[in-house]
Amino acid sequence: MDSKERISALLITKNEGENLPPLLKNIEFADEIIVVDSFSSDQTVEVIKQFPKVKFYQKEFKNFSDQRNFALGKANNNWVLFIDADERISEKLKFEILTTDLSKTEFVAFKMKRQMYFDEQKIRFSGFQTDKVYRLFNKNFVYFDKKTLVHEKLIVSGKYAVLKEKLDHYSYRDKDSYQNKLDQYAQLRAKELLAKNLHPNIFHFYLKPLYRFLNHYFIRLGFLDGTMGLTLARLHAQSVKKRYVYLKQLMK
Repeated sequence: MDSKERISALLITKNEGENLPPLLKNIEFADEIIVVDSFSSDQTVEVIKQFPKVKFYQKEFKNFSDQRNFALGKANNNWVLFIDADERISEKLKFEILTTDLSKTEFVAFKMKRQMYFDEQKIRFSGFQTDKVYRLFNKNFVYFDKKTLVHEKLIVSGKYAVLKEKLDHYSYRDKDSYQNKLDQYAQLRAKELLAKNLHPNIFHFYLKPLYRFLNHYFIRLGFLDGTMGLTLARLHAQSVKKRYVYLKQLMK
């Protein structure tokens, strides 16, 4: 490794037994690999035991920010590569990471552009064409905002840059798995809105979902992704409506 800084690769899991073997092999270049699992009921634990380099922890899931901050606290190195189970680092991106001198850089964090795949199809538009996420950062200058329970926000104290190469994001195998993930997000978002004392009305139940559909399908050019673009726009619109349905249930 050209960089003098050692890197800890972190990930949080919940029933990711199928994704883990290729992922753990994909990030073997890291000096340390840490997995924080939310008591999976599939083969996740058995799979991890096959990788002796991996340090394994289990913690009850409260929300994404809490889980990620816990994982950050377990890293022994200053620089961490925080990756999701459905992401893969290409050889070009790996080379870029390993040839970035983290010991001398003026940046405390790096964002990565993501190329999304849905059911093995490359998604070029639908709002994902500008997708960038923090994945490589110095743990001493960041933390995950405890106020956000879903779509967790990394708070960065310092300058950041964007790497040139893209991170492959094999988002979901099919419509049902993606819908289940969006449903989980909707439930957590409902808890956030409850804390803000929001009272949903017709605007939230109908106009906001409609806008989300129009935004994904037309404004963000989802129609150029064909039938998959239409499916994604519908799923995101349904997810927006569900968050307010869940909020109403919580208020009762």
